[in-house]
Amino acid sequence: MRFFLPAALAGLLLSLAATVFAADEDGYDLWLRYRPLERAAQTTLKAQTRNIVLPGAPTPTTDAALAELQRGLKGMLGQAPATAATTVDGSLLLATPSRLPSLTAADAALRADLAALGDEGYLLRQTRVHGHKVTLVAANSDIGLLYGAFAWLRGAAIGGTAAASSAPKLQLRLLNHWDNLDRSVERGYSGQSIWDWWGLPEIKDQRYTDYARANASLGINGTVLNNVNSKPEVLTASFIAKTAAVADILRPYGIKVYLSARFSTPLELHETSTADPLAPEVQQWWKNKADEIYKAIPDFGGFLVKANSEGQPGPQDYHRTHADGANMLAAAVAPHKGIVMWRAFVYAPKGAHLADDRAKQAYEEFKPLDGKFAANVLVQVKNGAIDFQPREPFHPLFGAMPKTPLMMEFQITKEYLGYSTDMAYLGTMYEETLESDTHTGKTVAQTLSGMAGVANIGSDRNWSGSHFDQANWYAYGRLAWNPQAKARDIAAEWAALTFSPDRRVAGPIVDMMMISREAVVNYMTPLGLHHMMGTSHHHGPAPWVDNLERPDWNPVYYHRADRNGIGFNRTASGSNALEQYAPEIARQYADPRTTPEQLLLWFHHLPWDYAMPSGRTLWAELLARYDKGVADTRQLHARWVALKPLIDARRYADVEQHLTRQINNAVLWRDACVAYFQSVSGLPLPPGVQPPAHPLEYYKALRYPYAPGRG
Repeated sequence: MRFFLPAALAGLLLSLAATVFAADEDGYDLWLRYRPLERAAQTTLKAQTRNIVLPGAPTPTTDAALAELQRGLKGMLGQAPATAATTVDGSLLLATPSRLPSLTAADAALRADLAALGDEGYLLRQTRVHGHKVTLVAANSDIGLLYGAFAWLRGAAIGGTAAASSAPKLQLRLLNHWDNLDRSVERGYSGQSIWDWWGLPEIKDQRYTDYARANASLGINGTVLNNVNSKPEVLTASFIAKTAAVADILRPYGIKVYLSARFSTPLELHETSTADPLAPEVQQWWKNKADEIYKAIPDFGGFLVKANSEGQPGPQDYHRTHADGANMLAAAVAPHKGIVMWRAFVYAPKGAHLADDRAKQAYEEFKPLDGKFAANVLVQVKNGAIDFQPREPFHPLFGAMPKTPLMMEFQITKEYLGYSTDMAYLGTMYEETLESDTHTGKTVAQTLSGMAGVANIGSDRNWSGSHFDQANWYAYGRLAWNPQAKARDIAAEWAALTFSPDRRVAGPIVDMMMISREAVVNYMTPLGLHHMMGTSHHHGPAPWVDNLERPDWNPVYYHRADRNGIGFNRTASGSNALEQYAPEIARQYADPRTTPEQLLLWFHHLPWDYAMPSGRTLWAELLARYDKGVADTRQLHARWVALKPLIDARRYADVEQHLTRQINNAVLWRDACVAYFQSVSGLPLPPGVQPPAHPLEYYKALRYPYAPGRG
């Protein structure tokens, strides 16, 4: 016997079913969720997408664009429109001038707009083509069409498909995976590497395609598959074949693959007698190796190199310069249009002791080499001169090497900001750095030729270890496309796509995101303090550590707290690191009264009773910042709890647990640092300031032998 339900009741049950399924999201879909729209929005969108038209022969890239449009529209509307050969009123038309020559023949404005977009840009427009009203996604290339398709879907998902055009401001927009060949991830907090080197090249996980989709939706166009602390085996024939298999999957999405190369590879593989970059046998080995790689991967991007840093081999082992080493590799890949990204993260070799300030070394080594690198070499510079700290001033090399292409290196994974446990939206940090004025006629963003982000992606179901850490991947990609974009706007976009465009949801989430990183700075390293984390694992506070082999591995080296005061003097009376900045910056920061408060102790050693703008002493202000960090973290939790009725149950519970853990982390940092600095300063706590929960020795005794991400 068959039972038939009335149409209205059937629709209600389907709606309820959809609600139930939506209530159990695991985060795998990232910002590409494509959930059903409200009825009015569906009606509007259906009228704009009666069919999808792509003139000309399909390619793997246009296939990807069409598949994404159909996936997105099916999710938002309940059904995917058909593809068609000709337009009708309400067509969604994907076209380039070569695919549809008549597209710009009679429209000078459209022709000019497209000409300004380059190879990767796109425009979205409601217009008429062949007499029909269409939604036009236009570009000069197939990859531009793919980027435009993602942009159109993004607008549709959050309630707007207005006319727009966009082109990337940076040519190179890369992820750097610190992934090892055994699938461990150095400083990774979201499971194993997504690259299953053991299974490749035969076993190709669907996750690789979804990774490509997510990156293409942001305009990321390159990925370095392996750790900068590279192994020579990655350049052997078997691993080249594995890399080629990944490249084949990523290629339709406009993503080139790159490899981190160990400088001493030919020597360690016993195929040369030296790794001296000026030795003919070494130069020939790298040329032959490049030929081998490009034969397997014709669009291989090139090499990323970490050399003469943290014990890694490099040209200085042979009394050569960084330029000597980089140019040798550049000559090998140049015939194939490849590039070399040479990292400027260097400090003295193991066992050597710096005379004054580790922050100065990269500038001292690279500034004299400006203009001496080959044309296809980019120097990749971390955002600050120490090492991805919760807050650093911008690196002095930005603006100081006008003859050398520079790449920004940001960290997306939060090595020093609470792993994937603590909420810290890094869009604000990226924006803070990119908009900094170098006083050389450019902002930091304007000095860049490319951007690299150390990926926070792993095998965890939600990709990044916590739901809110997805936002840092998203923000990095959007800022790599447009370094002038605003962190709040990006946060609003991400919140609407990832949770809901409902203002009752997106608004409070954006507010949480915008205070989150500052909360972490306050409970970890307020007022410009830095490098106070635990040894090796980089988790938790350890400002007391003073017994490591090198002075600049010890937190006491950086905060220099004693009975008289606290902070690192980088003015002319100290290490004079300020001299590496433009004179205007050096003059402003030389005086603590005109130094931004958030960088005060980065540049100055000040007495505990120094009068702060708040009217408090430095000691009281430091304590107030620690307390504010804890209070703001509690506020993050309270705001999330208030959203419970509007968030699906699974993700609500996961985030709530993370925020509870973050409160404990914040209290730990606050109490341990207050206990330590009070022991050093000998000062009493001001009235109303709570003492730490335990004596200092309790915090010193804490151990984390199995902390994740140690690599």
